[in-house]
Amino acid sequence: MDIFYQNMAEFLLVIGLLLLVLEVLVLGFSTFFLFFLGVGCIGTGLLFFSTLIAVDSTNALIGVAIISSISALLLWQPLKRMQNNVDTKPVTNDFIGHRFRLAQDLEQNGTVDHQYSGINWKVSSDAPLKQGTDVEVVEVGVGKMKVQQV
Repeated sequence: MDIFYQNMAEFLLVIGLLLLVLEVLVLGFSTFFLFFLGVGCIGTGLLFFSTLIAVDSTNALIGVAIISSISALLLWQPLKRMQNNVDTKPVTNDFIGHRFRLAQDLEQNGTVDHQYSGINWKVSSDAPLKQGTDVEVVEVGVGKMKVQQV
């Protein structure tokens, strides 16, 4: 334990960086708790390095708590807005434009199964289509293809 107290500033910096890496890379910035705690550890470690406050465990706990709380108060709303920015443009991939012939009738807003690339897809359309109609994929979702007549 003696080595911890002798190198508390370095220890806090390393723990803070590990918390930031864990939050961003592993959790994908989904929770902010570890981010604020990491900022608090880094801030306290820097204060210890600058000798603005005495290096001891009580000051470390108080410093981490205060800096984490202040960073949470200041950064919560901007980070929440950043997290809520969702890209709404449609996904494009290699399946869009794929053409095939329907093996069975497809009713409007109904679905039929179509096997492609080893996956059973649910195929839907905005218009009714007859068996044997050539269709083209215009939209792809998870396990779903939306088609239109060619």
